Amino acid sequence: MEHAAYKLGVDGGGTGCRARLTDLQGRVLGEGRAGPANLLLGPELALRAVLEATRQALDAAGLDESALRLTHAGLGLAGANVPSHHDGFRRQPMPFLSVSLRSDAEAACLGAHAGGDGGILILGTGSQAVLHRQGRFSTIGGWGFAVSDTGSGALLGRAAVRHALLAHEGVESASALTRHVMERFGRDPAAVVEWAAAAKPRDWAALAPEVFEHAALGDDVAVRLVRASARAAESLLRRLADLGAGPVCLMGGLAAPTRRYLGPAVLTMLREPQADAMAGALMLAGR
Repeated sequence: MEHAAYKLGVDGGGTGCRARLTDLQGRVLGEGRAGPANLLLGPELALRAVLEATRQALDAAGLDESALRLTHAGLGLAGANVPSHHDGFRRQPMPFLSVSLRSDAEAACLGAHAGGDGGILILGTGSQAVLHRQGRFSTIGGWGFAVSDTGSGALLGRAAVRHALLAHEGVESASALTRHVMERFGRDPAAVVEWAAAAKPRDWAALAPEVFEHAALGDDVAVRLVRASARAAESLLRRLADLGAGPVCLMGGLAAPTRRYLGPAVLTMLREPQADAMAGALMLAGR
């Protein structure tokens, strides 16, 4: 019977996937990156991303894939909070000694508080609030772009495109942001429709940094959009407070730009994370 020699922590979301390989004492041996690993995009795509990031980590460690038979894997993947997606992913054959699967947000919460109690709000392509308390998780949101993802980059990007299209037709106020967005589509509403029909959440979210950049320059439309997004994020933070979260860490690619637009009442809740989501996923490995 083979015994574990390594641990793998994977953080996979709608934009990308990161893997960290360590020995059993926690020494980092290698890391890797790959494409999206959101289970809502399909279990096969997610597993391909996990394995690609893992192979890069193995290469960095000077190991071949035979090492995976000696590896406990902790996977924090977006969409794992949905039972059907969780079960569909687990049905796939995997090369690891063992696999522990939770959502990327739960892994991030473990990392942020070094396995202790506390809450997080992830603001990235999607969004989710998580509370870890006495060994149990409570989650708010994280149900996907179509029905959830409050305060996320995907919703902010979509809001920018919607406003830009309405401004192009004279319904809403125009600005440098709306003109910039429409220029991406050759100022052609039909091109917007064709793009939107095939766009994934990460495609909408790719517009979010441009909204924040225009807001920083004082663009009226951009400022309104980011303030609305920040208010949406505040609603999740207040709900965490209602649940007794205590310290909360704001995480994800939009954490820093959104923080500048949050009100003072919720800012007092925030603390810096102690470690990242890969560290939290490593805590899951072997469970």
